Amino acid sequence: MNEIQANVMKTTTLKRLWLPVGAGLAACLSGCNLDVLDPKGSVGVAEKALIATSTWAMLIVVIPVIILTLLFAWRYRASNRNATYAPKWSHSTAIEVVVWTVPTLIIIFLGVLTWKTTHELDPYRPIESNVKPINVEVVALDWKWLFIYPDLGIASVNQLAVPVGTPVNFRITSDSVMNSFFIPQLGTQVYAMAGMQTRLHLIADEAGDYAGMSANFSGEGFSDMKFRTLAQSPDEFNAWVAKVKATQQQLSMDEYGTVAKPSEKAPVQYFSTVDPQLFHNIIAKYNNGHVMDLQDAACGTKG
Repeated sequence: MNEIQANVMKTTTLKRLWLPVGAGLAACLSGCNLDVLDPKGSVGVAEKALIATSTWAMLIVVIPVIILTLLFAWRYRASNRNATYAPKWSHSTAIEVVVWTVPTLIIIFLGVLTWKTTHELDPYRPIESNVKPINVEVVALDWKWLFIYPDLGIASVNQLAVPVGTPVNFRITSDSVMNSFFIPQLGTQVYAMAGMQTRLHLIADEAGDYAGMSANFSGEGFSDMKFRTLAQSPDEFNAWVAKVKATQQQLSMDEYGTVAKPSEKAPVQYFSTVDPQLFHNIIAKYNNGHVMDLQDAACGTKG
C-alpha cells in the first residue's frame, strides 16, 4: 500500500467517525431556542445588535486566518515542488504591518463600542418613554421567584405580568444565596444578592409569553427555577391585576415565611394584598435595618 492510499484510508475513517458526532450535534442544536437572538424589547434588540457587531468585527481576523492556514498548508505541502523554499526567511515589514495594524484597529473599535454600549445599556439607567413606568420588586427564593407590585398592592410567584410598551422598573434582591434574574427575550441578566438590591429597567415591545429563568446555579432546585413573563395589552394586564386581587391569599410577613421555604417546581401563586414593607424588610434583615443598593455599596454608602 503506497502513501496516497494510506492517506485516503485515514481520511475515510475520520469521516466515518465524525459523521455520527456531527449528526448528534445537529440534532441537539435543532431543539435549541436561542431566545437572546429573538428579542422582543428595545434593550434586547440593542444587545443583539451589539453581539452581531462584535462577532463580525472579530471575524475580520478569524476568517482570513482560517483561509490562510488552509492555503499555506496546501501551497507548501511536501509534494509541491513549485513552492518557494526559503529556510532562512525571517522577516517581512509588510506582513508585520498587516498583522499588527488590523487587530489593533479592531481592538480600538471594540473598545469604543463597549464603552458606548456599556453606558447606553446600563441596567440602572431608566428607559425614556412618555408612558408611566410600572414598578416591580423581585425576590429570588429557593427555588422560585416572588414578584411584588408595590403600587398595585399585589404579588405573584413564578409569573410576571407587564403591559406592552410600558417601561418596567425592577428592584431585585435575594432571600437566599446569590442568584441571577434573566428574561432572555427582553434582555440583560442582573444578579440578586441577599442584603442588597440591584436595579434593572426593561420594556416589552410585543405581546407574548416569554421565558424567565435563573442564570446562576443556586442548588438542587436550580433547573426548575423558572417563570413566565406575560407581556399583555393594557386591557389584558388590567384583567390580570383584577384576577390577582380577586384571590383569597394575602402576603403578610407571617405568610411570607411559608412562601420562602425551599420548594421545587413551585406552582404559580397570587396574593391579593401584600405587606407594603415586605421588600424593605427582606433586605434590611441582613443589614441591621438598612437597605443597601448595590451601586451605593460600591461607593461605600447606605440608603
